[in-house]
Amino acid sequence: MRTQDHPITKSPMAGAGMVEVLVAVVVLSIGMLGTATLYVNALQAKTTALSRMQAINLAADMADRVRANRTAGNSYAIAESTAAAVPAKNCIQTTAAAVNCTPAEMAAADLFAWSSQVTNTLPGTVARSIAVNAAANPVTYVITLKWSEPSSSTQLSYSLQVEI
Repeated sequence: MRTQDHPITKSPMAGAGMVEVLVAVVVLSIGMLGTATLYVNALQAKTTALSRMQAINLAADMADRVRANRTAGNSYAIAESTAAAVPAKNCIQTTAAAVNCTPAEMAAADLFAWSSQVTNTLPGTVARSIAVNAAANPVTYVITLKWSEPSSSTQLSYSLQVEI
């Protein structure tokens, strides 16, 4: 009995081989890691931007307080290491009753309220200072805020120079 010879035909491979699947998984994994890294960096940048915006607003707030009390002059000077003292008088009105304060008393109340806001608003270790150059014409105030982000050991700072 004679067997019939059938030519061996090569059929094209159907599906993907194991190596191709593994390469695709590795490429996809690298892409996902890159996306996750970008996401973490975006979150850190958002936190830093928020802190910077808050510092700008706090410095502008103090500049407005100084402008409103121009005659206080050197009473607004405060060093980084100096704690703002509790004012003898509460010059910031919370009731309809009138409060009479001298410019220096108002400056002390402003510094205390502002220092509390700075401490409660900015993250990490916070330092603030106001340097007054009363000899300059116009009088120059340099309001400086320093803070550190929780995710970084780098200290950030913002300074605002105001001439009145």
